[in-house]
Amino acid sequence: MALSLPYVLMDIPLLSPELSWMLVGERLANGHFLYVDIVDDIGPLSAYVYWLIDYVAGRSWWMYKLLAASIILFQIYYVNRLFIRYKAFDNTSYIPALVMLVLFHFSFDLLTLSPALMGTTFIILALGQLFSQTLLNEQNTESILLVGLYGGIAVCFHFPMIVFLPFLLVAGVTVSGFSFNQLVLSLAGYFQPFVLCCIYFFWIGGLPEFITEFVLATRITSSYPHVTYIDLLTLLAAPLLFAVIGYFVGTVTTSITVNQQKQKQLMLLYTIFAIFSIFIANRRTPYQMVIMLPGLTYFIAQIFLYLTNRKQLNVLFYTFILIIPTAGYAWTIYKIQSNKTWNYTLDDTVQPQAEKIVILGDEISAYQHATLASPYLNYRLSKRVLTDYSNQENMMEVYLNFVEEKPTLIYDQEGLFEKITERIPALAKRYQKEQQGVYRLSE
Repeated sequence: MALSLPYVLMDIPLLSPELSWMLVGERLANGHFLYVDIVDDIGPLSAYVYWLIDYVAGRSWWMYKLLAASIILFQIYYVNRLFIRYKAFDNTSYIPALVMLVLFHFSFDLLTLSPALMGTTFIILALGQLFSQTLLNEQNTESILLVGLYGGIAVCFHFPMIVFLPFLLVAGVTVSGFSFNQLVLSLAGYFQPFVLCCIYFFWIGGLPEFITEFVLATRITSSYPHVTYIDLLTLLAAPLLFAVIGYFVGTVTTSITVNQQKQKQLMLLYTIFAIFSIFIANRRTPYQMVIMLPGLTYFIAQIFLYLTNRKQLNVLFYTFILIIPTAGYAWTIYKIQSNKTWNYTLDDTVQPQAEKIVILGDEISAYQHATLASPYLNYRLSKRVLTDYSNQENMMEVYLNFVEEKPTLIYDQEGLFEKITERIPALAKRYQKEQQGVYRLSE
């Protein structure tokens, strides 16, 4: 609570991704189908979590924060318990829990209920099963199956978690010593959640949309660059530096058992693969780095567990406790004050003159006080349909979507709707240009 309080006092505006998640939950709660009636690349399991939240509490910002806090506390508890149970360190300690708690505050959006946070929970559970393989010599079929199953569930929450498929294979074979049969069993568990999702979307007539929007989204459209790579590096620099120090402290100052050596290899591979997930994410944001925290925690904790020089230990401990969250606070203040039009946070003063609207563009602040009245939530994905003028079937679908849902206002931020009305004269008759970039339903 003490670490989170400065972020609360900053009164950070609602984030663009947060509003997008709320809109997904709202559309699902209103009886629409994911991917068919909602154009977005969100993971199916994440979407239905947001649907449940909307069903219970509506657009409740506090509900999102409370659920995120619960998941964060579970992750911290589980990771610390994992290190204790499998004797990752010589001493039983709650230092890893403290380290991970501090790391969760190097950026304010790590505390949001993001698909990355929910997916990471199951990657951590899969990691726990891999840890069990470093300690047990006998065959453990259940554990091997769960490794794959948890990994597959994580992907259905957040597609960038797909990078952990090669991690599970490499770690399973090289570190845990999977046989061919065990490898096949793990893969069978991995693909089960995805296959079940495919069956569900095939049943509702949305399998092509599921494949296109969820699986291929990062290939067919560019990501939302809410922050720069320099911003990400700025936030991650201090945690990475402490992790490198911890790696060398653990290597030089203590001898480890065979099992601990396997665990160290496992966490090193984990951290490397976690970095790659950031580059294939649909949104370039700090919260994508939440997947790295277990690996960073493992290495940073070694500083405070193995360093014997009391003076050095005190300096590094208090430096870590102060510099990690302080860097996050300073970065947040700088970005909010110096970027009045920062596309990561929303402008609460935007008041649309209608309840049902459509925004064709990246700036979605107006949705805070209105309802999405079309499937076109993710503008960058929607453009492939809205600009496919040669495909008559697509143009008919676009026309029917506007006719059936009847949005009162259309905010055309890039002049796209004007081009659509040129191709669909019937739609032009229904909407009158009120001002530049704003069209109102004339009926």
